[in-house]
Amino acid sequence: MMMGTFPPTIDKWAMSFHYPNFYNDMWRIYGRVFFDDADYFRVGDEKRFDPERIRAFMFDRGIASCPTVKQAIRETGNASDKNLTVVTPVDLDDILLQVPKVKTLFTTGGKATEVLLNLLSEPPIKSKYPKTNQSMDYPYEWQSTGNKADVNNLTLYRLPSTSRAYPLSLDKKAAAYKSFFEKMGKL
Repeated sequence: MMMGTFPPTIDKWAMSFHYPNFYNDMWRIYGRVFFDDADYFRVGDEKRFDPERIRAFMFDRGIASCPTVKQAIRETGNASDKNLTVVTPVDLDDILLQVPKVKTLFTTGGKATEVLLNLLSEPPIKSKYPKTNQSMDYPYEWQSTGNKADVNNLTLYRLPSTSRAYPLSLDKKAAAYKSFFEKMGKL
């Protein structure tokens, strides 16, 4: 399950779906990785992606997507996670009940990784967080005492941010995601 932080302000949306900003490289990366075409999910020459095509693709490949943040304040009005104040993190109990076969969570940057790690009963210190392109066991414990569903042994991977502000070329980001999806058996 892919887990980012929180969408940008609605005026930056090019579609009503995850990673809605046309200038975020998420759907270009997926296009490159799975179809060798950065514009695969783009709608013609328009500055937007096709959310229905993305949904169908993700469903077909068994890739879920969920933000790590349910409610946040963007202190500067831009999409930077540096100035994102988390008010309410994701209710992971609720999400895992909806996708009970999930075995791997992968984050799209540092803030999402931090939010997920802080959901653990014993969050690691920051120096123990996985670096970009690394993974760790994710021993999540149900928060709801009445919840007896099996979580399986989850793994948390940290992938590079898809923001253009992140100082890594599209080629290198795509290579990192491709390597991850190969390990996961999605390619």
